[in-house]
Amino acid sequence: MKLPPLKALPVFEAVARLNSFSHAAEELAVSQSAVSHQIKQLETYLGEQLFWRSGRTLTLTDEGRQYLDAVSSALLQIERASEQLLGHEESRIRLSVFSSFAVRWLVPRLPELQRLHPQIDLALEMSSENPQLSDRVADCFITVHKNSAAYSYELLYVEQLFPVCSQDYWQKIRRELGREGADADNEALTPDEVARFPLLSTHSIFEKPAGDWEVWYKAVDRDIPSGARIQHFSHMLLALEAARFHQGVALTNDYMLSTRKDSEDFVRLPCHPVITGDEFYFAWKTSRRRERGIQVLRRWLLDEAIRGGLRSGGQGGSEGI
Repeated sequence: MKLPPLKALPVFEAVARLNSFSHAAEELAVSQSAVSHQIKQLETYLGEQLFWRSGRTLTLTDEGRQYLDAVSSALLQIERASEQLLGHEESRIRLSVFSSFAVRWLVPRLPELQRLHPQIDLALEMSSENPQLSDRVADCFITVHKNSAAYSYELLYVEQLFPVCSQDYWQKIRRELGREGADADNEALTPDEVARFPLLSTHSIFEKPAGDWEVWYKAVDRDIPSGARIQHFSHMLLALEAARFHQGVALTNDYMLSTRKDSEDFVRLPCHPVITGDEFYFAWKTSRRRERGIQVLRRWLLDEAIRGGLRSGGQGGSEGI
């Protein structure tokens, strides 16, 4: 087995992570010249330049970025394997997750995770967009993109949108539409009836103004009525808060209303839902599939998704294992 200078690998990882020779030297408790020597030795062995140096600016080369992904993963696996043999049960896991999914679905469930699996030390990394799947970012991810062949994926949720409003606003809708009878809660609203009230739109879902309502109307072969009043919000969390405070009708999804006690503040209107095309997956690097902490977290997330109705028990399966 032909290996590179092994002492240089943690040094390379530290320099790349901290983007600094001096900071890496401080973290590793060695001199800066010792760090420089280890990096030079590694570059000589590989025959590749790992960093671009320009004055005080330090950046990874393309070869350096590629090497870092492999080295970081290998060092993590060595650390986890050593901890297992040493009898250290605690598993430190960084999970990158969308802010809305974290706030409305995951965080309320964390006490149950801690009760069932106290050995899991979970650190959440919030993301507003799909992050790069890399050990440098997190150990595992909740993502809607399956764009890395190096990762395995477990389906958690196929997203659908449906209209909601506050309890008080629902009474206002019923009064204005003359639907105050006992069966009004189950009598379907037409798209034209919905458009008589302010439509609270989330830009981030389809990255275009009123894109969510446009898709909702197209599901029944309609355009948004020309006289519709639309209020625009950048994020679903904001639109849902506006709906809570009786400002109109918002489109939301299942996980936004799945566990929070304040979900009782909302009424799901008797209207059609629409599938957005986004599928939420738990993703982990296939080479790390034997790490017990990641698999415990995967199983728990899947069980919670099934128990909470996001996913049926027979739906989908793990891909890439």
